[in-house]
Amino acid sequence: MSLFARKPVGQIITESDAGEHKLKRTLGPKSLIALGIGAIIGAGLFSLTGIAAAENAGPAVVLSFVVAAIGCAFAGMCYSELASMIPVAGSAYTYSYATMGELVAWIIGWDLVLEYAVAASVVAVSWSRYVISFLKDFGIQLPAQFTACPFDQVVLADGTQVAGIINIPAILIIVLVSILLMIGIHESSRVNAVIVVIKVAVVLTFIGVGFHYIDWNNYTPFIPPNTGKFGEYGLSGIMRAAGVIFFAFIGFDAVSTAAQESRRPQRDVPVGIIGSLLICTVLYLLFSFVLTGMVNYTLMKGDAAPVATAINLTPYPWLQLMIKLGIICGFTSVILVLLLGQSRVFYSMSRDGLLPPAFSNIHPQWKTPWLSNLIFMVFIGFFAGFFPISKLGHMTSIGTLLAFIIVCAGVLILRKTQPELVRHYRVPCVPLFPILGILVCLSMMTSLDVETWIRLIIWLLIGLVIYFCYSRRHSRLSKS
Repeated sequence: MSLFARKPVGQIITESDAGEHKLKRTLGPKSLIALGIGAIIGAGLFSLTGIAAAENAGPAVVLSFVVAAIGCAFAGMCYSELASMIPVAGSAYTYSYATMGELVAWIIGWDLVLEYAVAASVVAVSWSRYVISFLKDFGIQLPAQFTACPFDQVVLADGTQVAGIINIPAILIIVLVSILLMIGIHESSRVNAVIVVIKVAVVLTFIGVGFHYIDWNNYTPFIPPNTGKFGEYGLSGIMRAAGVIFFAFIGFDAVSTAAQESRRPQRDVPVGIIGSLLICTVLYLLFSFVLTGMVNYTLMKGDAAPVATAINLTPYPWLQLMIKLGIICGFTSVILVLLLGQSRVFYSMSRDGLLPPAFSNIHPQWKTPWLSNLIFMVFIGFFAGFFPISKLGHMTSIGTLLAFIIVCAGVLILRKTQPELVRHYRVPCVPLFPILGILVCLSMMTSLDVETWIRLIIWLLIGLVIYFCYSRRHSRLSKS
């Protein structure tokens, strides 16, 4: 069989609802929008906004959010078209199987595994740090050595500096979220909806309270003049800031991994993707406008917590606790959606024979790929508890951008090779919009450091070894 043999779209849809490996369809448009918001809004909103304003764009960081949102919109529209045509689990993996063939599908599926696993580990470690800080505000002190991995140094109560032993809070959140996902997608979406309401309420509270403490002089000049160096203010600064905060939008693609658990995926998945992007964009614009109005962008340089600085300008110290709570809720929902996407991608790859059958084993009562969730709980929990994952953070970005590029290319290919297929949602201005999506994402990838590219190449080489040693011989498409 050719390495680039494609799986017919009709066959993919037929197999998705056949046999004992069928997922339960319970999600509506509101649940899918909540999943998207849950994945997009994380601590990046509270940290990246100040950095981009201080170092690159000044108050014009608001415009940078517009540019980043437009870039994400191109990819989001392409995801929506493919999801309306191929409403099954697997996201970019499944789409590339239908458009570019099995080898490309394996590469992107293996890439998504890295994206979701590394991201979940990194977020779990960050979740642990904020929970420790939050508890400390209430006088609860956790043992320092049990909140850090063996590669990190911690300071004990007596001032002694020692190595950590294990990051128990990070492991705990991975275990709790994994158990929730095993019990059922309906229950998981309910919990995610509650968390999303809390963190959106926190963001709206900051916007509403902060608006009354804006110093309008801070918006002058709105676009600071360029210093003579590319990326430091001016137009180039706005574009550089857009590249920095682009990653605050990443996460909406995880909505497409839940397509097979949506009641009406052809309509609801595009609503979930585009709806969550629109809501988050509005919140991001308002948040950045208020933050740069409360704190002058020049004072944010070197400030590790510009949001805390802004809150200190108000007579409401309880806002600080609310922001921490919002960040913790943001991290929790991000972990939930990442682990959901992880298991659904492996579920689809296992159904196609490219991975062992255990990953597509569906629990008879819960109707979830519980073994896949259990395996990832152990794997990701181990890394979150024993390794400093922060250096691998860029791997999430490069993996996501590669997936975006393949999805945009998939729209172009299917429009050319199978124009007769029913498309409940169509990307406007084809081929312009998909091409712009490819160019924007490619420019983001080229801005990442060489070490990140090397790690990606090594990971993909490991995946190719597994593909040629196991997956190619067990592929259901090859056997058929």
